[in-house]
Amino acid sequence: MPFQRINACRSCVGARSPTRIRAIFVIVEGVSNSVLLITLPCAAFALTILGYLFALRFFPRWGLLDFPERYGHTRGRLPYPTGIIGVLVFLIFFSFLSPPSLQMIGVVFAVALLGAISFIDDRTPLPFWLRLLTQVLIAALIFATGSRIYTITNPFDLFGESILKLDSIDLPGGPFGPLPLMSGIFTLGWLLLTMNALNWFDGIPGQVNALSVISFLMLGLLALSARVNQPELAMIAFILCAIAAASLLFDFPPGKVLLGDSGSMFFGLMLGLLGIYQGGKVATAFLALGVPLLDALFVIIRRSLAGKSPFRGDTDHLHHRLLKKGWSARQVVILTTCLGSAFGVTALFLSTNGKAVAGMLLFFCMLALTWYSGKRS
Repeated sequence: MPFQRINACRSCVGARSPTRIRAIFVIVEGVSNSVLLITLPCAAFALTILGYLFALRFFPRWGLLDFPERYGHTRGRLPYPTGIIGVLVFLIFFSFLSPPSLQMIGVVFAVALLGAISFIDDRTPLPFWLRLLTQVLIAALIFATGSRIYTITNPFDLFGESILKLDSIDLPGGPFGPLPLMSGIFTLGWLLLTMNALNWFDGIPGQVNALSVISFLMLGLLALSARVNQPELAMIAFILCAIAAASLLFDFPPGKVLLGDSGSMFFGLMLGLLGIYQGGKVATAFLALGVPLLDALFVIIRRSLAGKSPFRGDTDHLHHRLLKKGWSARQVVILTTCLGSAFGVTALFLSTNGKAVAGMLLFFCMLALTWYSGKRS
């Protein structure tokens, strides 16, 4: 990444260089990194805006419009799926910023595959098994190429262990090297959860983009903090935040476009990926994403208890229930965004135990909202 190029130049000065010269390189490095952290996300924001303006003009000409009649809507057709714009902008910036590596190639191929399959599914619905198989392949590819975590901090030292190790059992991975079994199970489960939770959360225009802006911003600030100090990861998070923010300008109710699975699955994958990309930040990602993750959990439980398939769509998500209570789409988006913001911000300042307590508090908040939204007027 650009940060690494600057560090390489700095190392050319050598250990014997005068202190003043080394100090100049430190200052230049700090200024350059700060400028990049501002200018590159701004460039991604501007390019995404241009992409949406292009979609507004040309998607209708190409027949890339949604199908409101499928869901009983009587409004006009909207450009759809515009989520593919965010996928393309991210691939452009990520390919430029990241030095070639197995991990980088894995992410590029995974995002490109998800974008292509989701775009096809948005236009012509694919069988459930094919979509699930694609998600598993994408998660496995990301894990095998190096995006994984090896330990999880155990809150409150449950079971007498402060750290849970996920690399105690290795499986032969051929060209990918040894693959830790428990880490693989956790990574696949985590990415499948974040992808589908954000996808199910896309029941109201603007909801996924608004929550993604907050979540990427929180993860970026955490990566910049002194205890993490990963400016490269912060750059990726801020670029994704800029893409989501630009999308939100066109998607906020009443939306001018529709994101589609192309966008919601992409943001879900990237939010899950940033939690494991360079060390574990799963607790912070969970708090920022707690509303859609817990909503998905509650829906799965209700569907299972009713004898229904957990993966068959219905109108029993929190946003659907609030709409039935008379809430407007904007009010629902503001509520879910405020919840995500509140718990995401607290995650920046809390210890592992504090995050566990915050997670339990969020759980009870969602229980209360679920009870309220299901109560008959």
